[in-house]
Formats: sequence, C-alpha cells, structure tokens
Amino acid sequence: MAGMTPAPPPDLPPDLARQLDALGGQLVWRVGKDEASEDVVVRLGYASATPRFAHLPRLRSVGDAELQAALTEDRIVIEWVD
Repeated sequence: MAGMTPAPPPDLPPDLARQLDALGGQLVWRVGKDEASEDVVVRLGYASATPRFAHLPRLRSVGDAELQAALTEDRIVIEWVD
C-alpha cells in the first residue's frame, strides 16, 4: 500500500490536483487491525518518517470485507506518524 498514490477527483481545479498529487507522492501509510482492539488503524506520515513506523505496535492484516465493515461501523483510527 505504501507509495501508491490514488488519483485526485477529476472535478478539482488543475492546480490543486497537481498539489495533491505531489503531496501524495511524499506520503507512506500502513493499514491494519490493532492488536489490542478490533479497530482498523490507518498510519500515515511523510516518507521521511518511514523508519519510525517500525517502532510502532504491529498491525494485523485486514481484508477488504473487514475494512468495509470497519468503515460502516466507524471503527477507523487515523494515526499521524512524524
């Protein structure tokens, strides 16, 4: 997942779309289930923070159905890694 940059929505002004695309290229993320709960955790940070991801508690892999259920049930936790 890290390093993949989704395309911005087509209805954005071209300048904003370019800026978001550039920002997306500088971000890394991990998605998985927290070992201590059933929440799905999205860890997000700049590429320069990549080494710090290794010092955080491990995330279990999560399938598409589990991710969709977590979204529906509002069990998503966003963590910024700096």
